[in-house]
Amino acid sequence: MKLRLQWSVLPFLVGAASVLVTGCGVWPDGGSSDSRIVVGMSDSVLATDPASGYDPGSWLLFNNVFQSLLSFPQGRTEPQPEAAERCSFTDKHAKVYRCTLRDGLKFSNGDPLTAEDVKFSFDRMLRIDDPAGPAVMFRSLDRVETPDIKTVIFYLNDPDATFPSKIASGAGSIVDRRQYDMSGLRDDGRAVGSGPYVLESFGKDEAVFSVNKNYKGHAKVRNSGITLKFFSAGRTALKQAVIDGRVDIAYRGLLAGDIARIGRLRSGQDIKVVEGDSAEVQHLVFNMNDPVAGKLGVRRAIAYLLDRDALIRQVFQDTAVPLYSIVPAGIGGHNTAFFDTYGGRPSKDKAAAALRAEGIQAKVRLTLWSTPSRYGPATDQEMRAIAAQLNASGLFQADTKSVPFDRYEKEVAAGKYGVYVKGWVPDYPDADNFTVPFFAKENVLGNHYSNSVITDTLIPITSTQSNRRAADREFAQIQDIVAEQLPVLPVWQGKQYAVVRKSVHGVEYCLDSSTVFRFWELSKY
Repeated sequence: MKLRLQWSVLPFLVGAASVLVTGCGVWPDGGSSDSRIVVGMSDSVLATDPASGYDPGSWLLFNNVFQSLLSFPQGRTEPQPEAAERCSFTDKHAKVYRCTLRDGLKFSNGDPLTAEDVKFSFDRMLRIDDPAGPAVMFRSLDRVETPDIKTVIFYLNDPDATFPSKIASGAGSIVDRRQYDMSGLRDDGRAVGSGPYVLESFGKDEAVFSVNKNYKGHAKVRNSGITLKFFSAGRTALKQAVIDGRVDIAYRGLLAGDIARIGRLRSGQDIKVVEGDSAEVQHLVFNMNDPVAGKLGVRRAIAYLLDRDALIRQVFQDTAVPLYSIVPAGIGGHNTAFFDTYGGRPSKDKAAAALRAEGIQAKVRLTLWSTPSRYGPATDQEMRAIAAQLNASGLFQADTKSVPFDRYEKEVAAGKYGVYVKGWVPDYPDADNFTVPFFAKENVLGNHYSNSVITDTLIPITSTQSNRRAADREFAQIQDIVAEQLPVLPVWQGKQYAVVRKSVHGVEYCLDSSTVFRFWELSKY
């Protein structure tokens, strides 16, 4: 999602989940479907209105309370019909997308869901255009037409083969046109959707969800409801709550050290850790106009000296993995461009040679900028560790500085930093979402980098390929160019964790590259 969204403590998942402590398996036949599950997280839910929310907590709510035309099946990155019976592009340019709705769809309040509600939802989102909302994902959407009550046709200004993935995300949530204002956000803490759950109540400390009896879709609900507890006051409280049994699942917000310690518990304990890979990534970003970081030799020297393995071991206690490309592992089109170019082990000799080629003989003075918690609580420690690696080579004199996020964003935009950190959690599991936001003409990095081959040739080709594997060659070229020119340096790819009471099952089905936490997969017995 947008960089402002990536404020998680622990990363989102990319691949299949695994269990660190034994005892977590598929939902057992003896599981109780009338059990309520209590989930705790340190994130807040910033919005209950899909036209506004663009943060992990809000999308968790949207994905369970609302339906989209398409959805991501567990363990897959290709969307399938959900509220729709079928959807497809009707032209070879990926500019006209047509969906036919299922029969008999209803909202939780009993109102029928028709094509008019779908059109209303997208028109409303674009009209409101909330700065904290997902409208930015649909700049290519020209208009929505509804020739009948079951048919929706999206007309795009530009080719966008990722449009199905976008509407399968929380941004594609369908709202009841009778319950929402076309021009204003709903601020009463209520939500009316057609998803598997109904939002019964929403407050500062918790949100309560019951099963939607009117739901018609692919989800098979395995519990009687979910209570979502918010632990915004502190992560220690979240850890203690799951240990004490006051919550069944600690989903987001535990520190790496807590995960590592819990993971070392013996199998006789009442809790377990579920682990999965992640599509969350973090990069060092270089200001190409900076008098120091703007020099390719300096950037290459940093790339040769970065010891990702040591960083992940010492700072993250193996709760992340090294990242060697701008597209993470598990996403179609991924390659290992940075490993191929700079290797997997630090090399002082190659770093020194890169500096000599730039005509640099003295130590390079450099500041690494960060912000304390937006990209995880270990970010400042991580920057200090990277600075120490650079200084240990004898080639750099690096220090670190950390400032509050509001100031950080303003000063990044003003070009005041030479090297700074950025994190990213995807909106949808496609290489497009790891390239276009960073390297298109209007991008989120603010580092004054542009490459006409990427923007004018490669990105337009990838946007027309409705068969996403057909774009792998172009995505590989983008990754190779970025590795050579080094506007960013990938550092790590996250893992996602949930700490779970042993009576709870199905969490492994909630963790995959779609970033959808599926309440309906959870059961307790």
